Amino acid sequence: MAVIKPFKGIRPPKNIVEKIVSRPYDVLNSEEARTEAEGNPMSLYHIIKPEIDFEPGTDEHEEKVYAKAVENYKKFKREGWLRQDEQENYYVYAQTMHGKTQYGLVVCAHIDDYVNARIKKHELTRKDKEEDRMKHVRINNANIEPVFFAYPHMQELDNIVNKVIQEEPEYDFVTLDGFGHHFWVIEDQTTIQEITRLFAQLPALYIADGHHRSAAAALVGIEKRNQNPHHTGNEEYNYFMAVCFPDNQLTIIDYNRVVKDLNNLTDEEFLAALSKNFDIRKVGSEIYKPNKLHNFSLYLSGNWYDLTAKPGTYDDKDPLGVLDVTVSSNLILDEILGIKDLRTDKRIDFVGGIRGLEELQQRVDSGEMRVAIALYPVSMKQLIDIADSGNIMPPKTTWFEPKLRSGLVIHELE
Repeated sequence: MAVIKPFKGIRPPKNIVEKIVSRPYDVLNSEEARTEAEGNPMSLYHIIKPEIDFEPGTDEHEEKVYAKAVENYKKFKREGWLRQDEQENYYVYAQTMHGKTQYGLVVCAHIDDYVNARIKKHELTRKDKEEDRMKHVRINNANIEPVFFAYPHMQELDNIVNKVIQEEPEYDFVTLDGFGHHFWVIEDQTTIQEITRLFAQLPALYIADGHHRSAAAALVGIEKRNQNPHHTGNEEYNYFMAVCFPDNQLTIIDYNRVVKDLNNLTDEEFLAALSKNFDIRKVGSEIYKPNKLHNFSLYLSGNWYDLTAKPGTYDDKDPLGVLDVTVSSNLILDEILGIKDLRTDKRIDFVGGIRGLEELQQRVDSGEMRVAIALYPVSMKQLIDIADSGNIMPPKTTWFEPKLRSGLVIHELE
């Protein structure tokens, strides 16, 4: 049973929405945010990446940087760049990429569902990142950016969304990456009540992207409960903002690996070690993309190789053992290259599939990296199986695209 509620969203006026919205805080660095926000005082980066308002090189975790986020958020509201809706609404947020559109419902989810694992996760969180997002939620007293959830698709919810999107969207624009963003406000009380009722029938919600934001929102909500002697359970801080997409509309793309050295092996020794667990076919200089589960591609010294894991090296009946990220982590990164911890080892880096396999080839050809490994993407079914079984995926397993734009709507905790 998923508990959700509508909320009084804080949003930009239609005529300036494209000036406000930004990419999520964690998909670009400070310098990239500084460049994107240049000459635009309305950019949300002034709130979610406020270090851009200081000298380059300023530590984003300094107290003055967090204080600047609050100052800028207050300014945005004072200037009318962000305004609060008069009533509690749900919203539809749709994204179009490469001709395919996915439709999400923007809701407030309950922190108890996160604590009690009715909102299910598939990744571990890092305490330092949790603390950073907690500070940002705490000082702004708001979820400035939404979390990205998936839910088991339900025809009745599809029908409601299909009816809503017949109306003129509140926002409708295309960002520089070519992705379309479309946004509707749901004000009709009967529709709002029906959405709440239907979500209550869902067995669970699944975090697709935003594990640290979810953890931070729940922890801040619990803090506020403990500080409030008159806590009733109905307060706004018991909820946090999420965009919920039906699982059958989402696409997970590949998340690939590049490694700095071959652990003192020659090319020949490395390929010989691989042949124990993989059938290997040399493809040549033309890029090779994995075409099915347990098929990998490898780039080494100017050549691409087609790798297929041998039977017995994976377990299709085990939610973790079936994952190609598990196979590659155990049999290539650990066993051959000596990389034990993907979170901390400085010899490895990760490249989202949105950058293409050309990025892997370039990083090896430049001499920065020695070898690249491309993986077949994880499926939504695999993600849900992992979350349902209470397991955790290895780091850097899933890359969802398109990313949610931040700044379309904000949820305040009071």
